[in-house]
Formats: sequence, C-alpha cells, structure tokens
Amino acid sequence: MPLFRRDRATRGTRIFYATDVHGSERTWRKFLNAGKFYGADVLVMGGDVMGKLAIPIIREASGRHRATIHSRVEHLETASEVEAMRERIADLGFYHATMDEDEYRAVRDDPSAVVHLFHDLAIERLTRWIDLTETRLAGTGIRCCATGGNDDVPEVMAAMQRPDTRAFVACEDRVVPLDDEHLMVSMPYVNPTPWKTPREAPEPELAEKIERVAGGFGDYGHVIFNFHAPPRDSTLDTCPQLDWSTDPPSQIVTGGQPVLYGAGSQSVRAAIERYQPMLGLHGHIHESQAAARLGRTLCINPGSEYGEGILRGCLLTIAGGKVRSYQMTAG
Repeated sequence: MPLFRRDRATRGTRIFYATDVHGSERTWRKFLNAGKFYGADVLVMGGDVMGKLAIPIIREASGRHRATIHSRVEHLETASEVEAMRERIADLGFYHATMDEDEYRAVRDDPSAVVHLFHDLAIERLTRWIDLTETRLAGTGIRCCATGGNDDVPEVMAAMQRPDTRAFVACEDRVVPLDDEHLMVSMPYVNPTPWKTPREAPEPELAEKIERVAGGFGDYGHVIFNFHAPPRDSTLDTCPQLDWSTDPPSQIVTGGQPVLYGAGSQSVRAAIERYQPMLGLHGHIHESQAAARLGRTLCINPGSEYGEGILRGCLLTIAGGKVRSYQMTAG
C-alpha cells in the first residue's frame, strides 16, 4: 500500500525548501505557512535553526526595563513596550531573557551560566516551533522534515528527537522517504570556517561522514542530498573571502573591491560528482542564492535573509527521479 497520496503519481511531489532561519520567529512562521500557500507536500528545512545571540531584558529597580540591541540601549517604560521588544528580538532571530540587575551580573560573570542559559532558551524555542508545526500542519497531510546545520549545537538539536510528532520529522544524519519513490539523506556538518562553529570538520573527516550517511544506496537516481554545506566552486558558495588572522575575521579587499571565492566543501562536491543524486539541497552561504548542475545533479541554495524577516526558499516538483520544475521564492 502506498504511504502517500495517490495523486502525486501524476502531478509529482511538491517540495518547499528553505534554510538558515537562525532562530527568526517570523521566518519560521512563514516557512510553516509556505506549505499551504505553495501547495507543497513536504517542507524541508536545511539547517541552522538556532539563533546566534541571547539578549537580556533587564528589570530596573524603578520598575522600568532596558535592553541593548544593535549596540543601542532601549529604555522600556510599559509592559506593552517590553512585550514589543521581546517580539522584535525574536523576529531578528535572537533569544531574550528577563532578569533583574543582580541576576544579570551573576550570569554575565559566569561563562558556563551564559552557555547554559543560551542552550535553555534555544531548546525552549525549538520545542515551541515543533509544537507549532504539529498544530499548523495537523490534518493537512504536509510533513516538515528538518535538520540542523553547522551553527546548531547537538545538545539543542536533541530536542528534535520526539516520539510524539506526526507532521514534524527529524531527519539529521538519517534517510527519510519523501514519497513512495524518493529518499532524502541529510547531513549538518560543513568544512572549516573562520568562525569555528559547533559542527565543522576537516575535508577528510567530512568525506567520511558523508560516506557513512550517504554511501550505501544502490540507485542514487531517486536520492536527494540535503547537505548544509554547498559544493565547492559551484556558484552556490560564492562569498567574500575573509582574513582568518584578525579578530573578528575581516574582508580581504583588492583594488577597493572585496575578493570573492567559493567557500563550499570539496568533499560535498566530490560526493555529488561520484554518486550523482537527483538533487542537492544546500545552504550555509546566505548571500549565494543559486542553482547549478554538477553532471546530472541539480544543486540548489535558496539563500537566506532571516534577519530582515524575509523567507527565501525554493519550490520544486519531483517525479520519477527527475526534478520537473523549480522556482526560487522570497516573501
């Protein structure tokens, strides 16, 4: 008996793919809404779901609050202003915690407490997002397959592993069926970056990770690689080259212009060229929205503008081991 709706056999399976939402509340909600809006059967999230910062909202002795955002101190007089600040912070992809002056100083002066608080806030948001996914997609037949990326801490990503979900599917380092004929394998690691993010690996180690998760298929013509790192020098990975010796890393400039280069993974490229899956879904390099072919494999990076609350994505229709159509989206 087929696992999925029979009408897909004629029209194909419609996938909406997005990546690198980095904790943005607004962008995640748009991602969930994209399923119905675009008539998708499957939503695929390609990684980097965690935010990058936690911002304290400090409760002063006077009863007022303050928060520092984008290096500017904002003074909040009323409860509605505090709530508006929470929403603003969440939409930008940051976390927030309300505390008094003593609590703030205690956390600030204890690096382990900072890490613990950050992870707790990230787990809380991810858990709430999964609950929202279950509510929004209930009864629609739409599934949401999500993996982490290089910025996502394994301890936080463990919150994805839930036995109680129906629409939400944790697909990190796993093979999951997208329909009755197509499989997707996901991998969060990337090649080394100047930022020393939680899930990076040297190219030889990355190649081993790829082989472990994606090396055992007999027919790659119906397989999708959902690898967070884009293939090297593919146009999906073009970005300014950085000087790793400075802190923070700085752009390399020649003749007044930034030097651009391909920051993707050679191991990912080699795996695609060797196995020739039907489709590669990638992210990581936000500014490099592109589609390119490596042999028969169509590779997609929809880019990301999560900080502006813009959801960039790609709508694809697949059938019979082929990509019938694809269209980049933004909204």
